Order: sequence, then structure tokens, then C-alpha cells
Amino acid sequence: MDSMLLLHLMSLIFPARVRAIYVDHQLQASSHEWGIFVQNYAQQLNIPVILQKVEVISGNLENQARNARYSAYQQHLKSHDILVLAHHQQDQAETVLLRLLSGTGVEGLSAMQTLENRETFQLWRPFLSLTREQIESWLVQLNLPFVQDQTNFDTKYDRAWCRQEVWSLLQQRYPKMQQALSRTSILMQDAHSILQEVFLQDLQYCGNSIQINLEKLQQLSLPRQRQLLSAWMKGDADYRPPFEMVERLQQEVIKAKADAQSALHWNGHYYVRYQKQLYRISKALYLASKNSAHVTGSICPDIDQTISLISGKFKIVSAEIGLSADLLKQNLTIHSRQGGEKIHLYGRVGHWPLKKALQEAQILPWLRHTIQILAIDNVMLGVFTPKGFWLAQSKYCENDGWLPYLSSEIDNLRVEHNS
Repeated sequence: MDSMLLLHLMSLIFPARVRAIYVDHQLQASSHEWGIFVQNYAQQLNIPVILQKVEVISGNLENQARNARYSAYQQHLKSHDILVLAHHQQDQAETVLLRLLSGTGVEGLSAMQTLENRETFQLWRPFLSLTREQIESWLVQLNLPFVQDQTNFDTKYDRAWCRQEVWSLLQQRYPKMQQALSRTSILMQDAHSILQEVFLQDLQYCGNSIQINLEKLQQLSLPRQRQLLSAWMKGDADYRPPFEMVERLQQEVIKAKADAQSALHWNGHYYVRYQKQLYRISKALYLASKNSAHVTGSICPDIDQTISLISGKFKIVSAEIGLSADLLKQNLTIHSRQGGEKIHLYGRVGHWPLKKALQEAQILPWLRHTIQILAIDNVMLGVFTPKGFWLAQSKYCENDGWLPYLSSEIDNLRVEHNS
């Protein structure tokens, strides 16, 4: 009912600016016929309509269907479009109640907003303050056709159970319950906005999206610590981590012994403490550091050549002091470090354990598998690191030579040269 009323009203208010989309989840035998029904009515209103089939993957059916539906919307949304949805006051109140029962926080209880900015599009829910009874009344007065989805009465789904079993019972005791829950969502939206402002201030003080300074974190009150960690772990995901996951981060990682090397995995990231910092690392990077194998290969460098290595992209450029030009266009060995190597860094006295040099340069443990050594005839020429190429003292060092530079270093060299 609500969707057909929305379609009708939009055709009156924005007759030349509206497009409709019917998402067929293919979960019911009649779903295709419903699409034809919507198509025929939209054509009567001179509204272009899209019939989009989607595949709903296994798992929580309601959540997976919603994800499939929004993916379908995004396929057809243009940059200037606004997605208009027919959620009404009872939908909002049901969402608040179900999220309360799931143990959600302020953000979850904010439920749906009338106007909402998503990452790549905008949402508008013009019916959010209307009751279902008002929508039914309009539908009768306008004599609009509609199809009743029988899953709305199937109590194996949480929302249908809430609507069929719980709603009337609660309203008997609390007649204004629906309006109260809807008002709660508005209050929680205000509270969430305030908490978001506090989060951004705390994040700016304590770190960034990748790392948090634990000494600064400890200066905050415990509630602000939890809020910061929860929002920080969420990142770009749709939902925050469970409360228990934030507690595990505090107990198992932050409060672990300094040498424990504890790591917590959640939603595609690992959370690791190193020294007095807490880091958020992608799963792929963290596992690569654990499963790295010794690799040996060769490169044949030439001026202006770009070399792609696991530590980054390096460009061969001329340098005041660097490697001999005689090494250009020769096969040079490049291999992973095995441990125990020593390096005599150019311009410094004596040999250093390479591991100590990496620690001094603050190259994080999970990035050290990207370290590769450049050599010729067992003579170390230098080391490729995520922070650049380290030139080793050798007979091949000379004036007017060449060096590999990271792409970011090349940009800095250009800035310095232009200055």
C-alpha cells in the first residue's frame, strides 16, 4: 500500500522527474506478476519503470534481501538522483523496538532518517511521520490498486512477528506507543549527532582511521574510550561492532602484555598493538605478513624505469650520490630478508643488524615481510623498504649515480626542486 501511494503522489508532484524501480527478490512464485502489475500502473502514470531481478544470498533473509535491494537501487541511481522510499511511522517504531531487543546503541536506535546522505546517494522518506492508518485512508479515498505481500504475515520473520504478535498487545497497554518509539528515534538521532562530534574530536586528538595513540586514549573517560573504539572499528562498514567485541579489544589487545603480540580479528580487519599505538590492519596485509615466503628474483634497472615491488613502486632516477652507472641494465639480485642480515648504511659508521635498523625506522612488524635486499655477487647494494630505498656502503657507491625512489619521494623531490 505505502509504495503504491508513494508512486501515485510522486507522479503528481514531480510528473516529469520520477522513475520507478521494482526489485524482484525471486523469493515468491508471484513476485514476477507483481512486477508486471507495477509496470502497468507506472505506464498509466507515464512514469518510466525498471524491473530488476536480484539474487538473495543465504544467511539472515531479511538482511540479505535488504542488501540485494539497495545494490539494485545503486545500479540505476544517477549522481543527481534521490532515492525515495515509502517507510512510515510504524516501520520506524518497529525498527526501534527490534534494534532495542538486539542490544543496539544510540546509532542503532536512531533508526531511519527522513533525509539521509549515503556514501554515493541520498535518501528521502516523506512518509516517516505518517501512520499506517493514514496511508490506508488515503489509498481508499484515491481508489489506488495494490498487492498484499503475504510474507508480511509470516511470523518466522522478526518484523512480521513484531507486527502480528507484539504490536496490538503493546498498544493495548500503551496507546501512544508507536508515536513514542518514533519520537525516541528522533531523540537518538540528536544524541548520535552529538556523539559523532565528540568522536571526531577524540579521534583527531588520539590518532586517525589507521592508528590510535594509547597514552592519549587513556586520558579519556571510559565511556568516551568505548565510543571512540566502537566508531573507529566500524570504519566504513554499515554497523558498529558488538559491545562484546569492543570489550575484547580492550582486554585482549590494549591491556595485554607489551610482548604478547595479541591480535583481534573483526569484519575484515585485525587490531594489533605495537609499542604505544593501536593499529587497524586489513586482513590481507596481516595474513600476508604471517604467511610470507622467501622470494628471490632479479631486476635490470634503467633510468626512468618504474619497478613494482611489494614494498611499493620505485622509479630509477639520477642522484648526486648513488649506485654506479655501470650497474644499469645489469641483472641485479633481489631477495627477501631471512633474518640475521647486517647493513652498513651509507654515511654511517659500522654495520648494523638490519632488524635494528628496521626498528629504528619504525617500520611496523606486519610490513617487514615487504623488505627486499638488492645485491650483486653477494654484495649488498641496498634495501627496499616501505619508507624508501636504503643505500648500503659498497664499492659501487659513487657521485652522479642512480637510486630507486618511492613514488611519494619523487613527488617530494619535484616540490623541493620547484621551490
